[in-house]
Amino acid sequence: MNLFSILLIGIAMSTDAFAAAVGKGAAMRRPRFSEALRAGLIFGVIEAITPVIGWLLGTAASRYITAWDHWIAFAVLGLLGLHMIWNGTRPDDGAEEAPRRHGFWSLAATGLGTSIDAMAVGVSLAFLDAPIGLVAAVIGLCTLVMVTAGIMLGRVLGALAGKRAEIVGGAIMILIGAAILYEHLTGAA
Repeated sequence: MNLFSILLIGIAMSTDAFAAAVGKGAAMRRPRFSEALRAGLIFGVIEAITPVIGWLLGTAASRYITAWDHWIAFAVLGLLGLHMIWNGTRPDDGAEEAPRRHGFWSLAATGLGTSIDAMAVGVSLAFLDAPIGLVAAVIGLCTLVMVTAGIMLGRVLGALAGKRAEIVGGAIMILIGAAILYEHLTGAA
């Protein structure tokens, strides 16, 4: 496996996290770069750990992981998306502001939901004798950059769209989960 292939894997594994980060950034009230970087670090670490876990599980558990990973991602992202939509449709009484930052557990749950497919990639890498440490580091770094950029882009979109941005962000998260589910059920690449 060459470095270009590893970079492509890193980019591919971070695109759904980027889309989720845009939704998270849109839901925040003017996130600062430090908050975007914090979210990027949380997502990046989770995204780097999951392929290693998958790689460690190896061939013995591969059929179980690949049989359920898409359902787990769909459920986690779907529930988070529905929660965001629910928050976006609640009347704004003026007393409640958009969060300055999302809590650790909210970011970690979203990061886990977008990284389940990376675990399945880790399982497949066990068959290829790939340098899992390098692959995991590249996936984590790509995710860090993409999520940080996504939060900052969401900041702009959130300022323009207000609470509608949270509804759109929730819908995006549901669509990501549905796309993961569709891809796995139909074998689409």
